[in-house]
Amino acid sequence: RLHREYGVQGHYLVSFWALESNFGDFTGGFSVINALATLAYDPRRSGMFRNELLTALQIIEAGHIEAGRMTGSWAGAMGQCQFMPSTFMAYAKDGDGDGKIDIWGSIPDVMTSAANFLSRSGWKGDERWGREVVLPAGFDFALADTSVRKTVSEWNRLGVRRADGTALGNADMQASLVVPAGAQGPAFLTYNNFRTTMVWNRSTFYAISVGHLADRFSGGPALLHMPKDEEPALARSDVMELQELLNNLGHDVGTPDGILGSLTRAGVRQFQLANSLTADGHPSHALLQTLRATVTDH
Repeated sequence: RLHREYGVQGHYLVSFWALESNFGDFTGGFSVINALATLAYDPRRSGMFRNELLTALQIIEAGHIEAGRMTGSWAGAMGQCQFMPSTFMAYAKDGDGDGKIDIWGSIPDVMTSAANFLSRSGWKGDERWGREVVLPAGFDFALADTSVRKTVSEWNRLGVRRADGTALGNADMQASLVVPAGAQGPAFLTYNNFRTTMVWNRSTFYAISVGHLADRFSGGPALLHMPKDEEPALARSDVMELQELLNNLGHDVGTPDGILGSLTRAGVRQFQLANSLTADGHPSHALLQTLRATVTDH
């Protein structure tokens, strides 16, 4: 029914549900009112959280949930789909027809609310999220960026293939290439629904996880090109050091903040190009060691 009414396939809805709350088993044990009141007191983002707090009080006043049952994350994300109060007010729906919107206890309300959010954010019910692909030798990793969009036919002409090595085929659908773990990890050709998933959560890893889990729910295969050894993520202190080293070498990445944004990845790519390394823009422990050695040599 939700696929028919909102154009969102069921296996994707279940995938979002799984990642947000482990199928409703864990929604966070914090009082949303207490959490938002605390965050509203913090001057760094007091305005945003004050508005969220007032919206949460309106939800209680409207009778959707009792204050004692309004639990969520430390940041105020609520219920089985982890909506902030403002998201609840804009997108939540009464899916079971009882006159209330209960994203804490009513699965029909949870699924209908999620479907409404995705539909209004641009989800296309006749498309998949993306697929794992393999890249040709000598591929230009500057093209592996969500800001670069080409048709499937254009990616096919560049030598990008499905994970099993077969041709992508010809289609006018716009797609971006994503390599979240750099040249040594899997590559993904991502479509509109991947970009819509990132409206829900801006993390590339989250969007890939939603898509791949949905594929697995519908009988799809495991990823074929995972690296043999899983690389540990850089700690925030490591990222800050990496940013400082890049700045010292003339690759301006702005004020070090420990966040791997587009400016940092661009700086990494510049350093890789200048030192005849694979320019995938991926910050790794090996790259950090190379940066340390390069600065020492200077």
